[in-house]
Amino acid sequence: MLARPGDFAEWRDAARGLLGGGVAPEHVSWRSVEEGASLFGDDAPPASGGTVSLPRELLVMADRVICHRDAGVPARLYRIIWRAAQDRQLLARTTDADIDWLRGTDKAIRRDIHKMHAFVRFRRLGEDAGRESFVAWFEPSHRILRLTAPFFQRRFYGMDWAIVTPDARAIWRDETLGYGPGGTKDEVPDCDIVEDQWRTYYGAIFNPARVKIDAMRSEMPKKYWKNLPEAQDIAPLLAGAAARVERMRATAVSLANPQTEKWRTRVPEELALTDDIDTLDDLARAMGGCTRCPLHCDATQAVAGEGPEAARIMLVGEQPGDREDLEGRPFVGPAGQVLNEVLEEAGLDRSRLFLTNAVKHFKFEPRGKRRLHQNPTTGEIDICRWWLDKERALVKPDLIVTLGGSALRGVTGKSMSIASMRGAVHELGGGTKLVATIHPSFLLRLPDRARADLERAAFVADLARVRELAA
Repeated sequence: MLARPGDFAEWRDAARGLLGGGVAPEHVSWRSVEEGASLFGDDAPPASGGTVSLPRELLVMADRVICHRDAGVPARLYRIIWRAAQDRQLLARTTDADIDWLRGTDKAIRRDIHKMHAFVRFRRLGEDAGRESFVAWFEPSHRILRLTAPFFQRRFYGMDWAIVTPDARAIWRDETLGYGPGGTKDEVPDCDIVEDQWRTYYGAIFNPARVKIDAMRSEMPKKYWKNLPEAQDIAPLLAGAAARVERMRATAVSLANPQTEKWRTRVPEELALTDDIDTLDDLARAMGGCTRCPLHCDATQAVAGEGPEAARIMLVGEQPGDREDLEGRPFVGPAGQVLNEVLEEAGLDRSRLFLTNAVKHFKFEPRGKRRLHQNPTTGEIDICRWWLDKERALVKPDLIVTLGGSALRGVTGKSMSIASMRGAVHELGGGTKLVATIHPSFLLRLPDRARADLERAAFVADLARVRELAA
């Protein structure tokens, strides 16, 4: 009798005793508390004999498969380990009916885990002792909460949260992960500001040129839509996809500069990557010869930071865009124009700021005669931190403003959400403070102009606060 369906430790202990006692699968009836007592009693015989050795791969798969809702899973798993104890090559027999079932069931569990990682949506409850509290409701196909909770623990370590499912709940509080009984959707608030921010973000990253409806429905089945805040925006986004594609086509983007290689030959070889560089001009020249990551192969040139060496405020963006790549200056393209307007509204003088990027080369995907922006990977951001750290060391700003998530990682070395950092002033050490906000290109990608206006106002407010802090 299993008191906790889906609990691998409970099933493993029972199976170990049965194996040690030499009890064959056909002599065992596996039941759960939900099914009620058996006619023949519930106690397994005591373990006897020596230990049983099983392949590690089988135990790892059994840990996942036991979470499947099929009531026959415990019995079939026991039959497989009974056979595996006598046949060490059983897992290699892919045509065996039990092994085919095991791998297929394991695949279903792993897919369910992936869906839970992707589709859990937290809603804000409030704040206690400086830590924000969030809760989420999710209905997985199987009893996978214990398998997925550690993922959310790692990803949202800095906030308290709970994930409620019909079977159980996971609670992360005071840096301790615990579990409790299942619940209902009524325990979770209907909506909050985080949900609106997520819908805005989803609309911004929606790429109408890459819409494949069948693939989207396969990856985001309709059964999950009722708990996804962005689901209500899918139909309008799809309806306007064709018009947005035409607008994208109308915006021509230039090719890479054919003089790239010729320009690189003018970079003095003696300016190697060394800690001896002590001026921004020397740093910019040395940056031109950077080959630390593959991005230099296709970009026209490295784009160094720009501004006074004694600037009190440093703005860090993601990477150069198409115009920046050609001109060799940061924030001169469409996003730079938006930034200039917002800086003026916030009362900041661009000429007194130091503007730079977390990644120094333009990353793009060729598409005909256009170059489509691609987000840098965490590895590329981390490799480029050497240059950003040198700029910080030379400028010594009092305030660093990160524009977007890539900039936040470039400055802190950690992947953190803008929402978790925005609205507060953070200490970086050495007297330098950090303020996190959005990247101006985010405003250009918003299809809903009303939301764009709200986000723009919040962006202006963030930079106005920076001005006040500097004063």
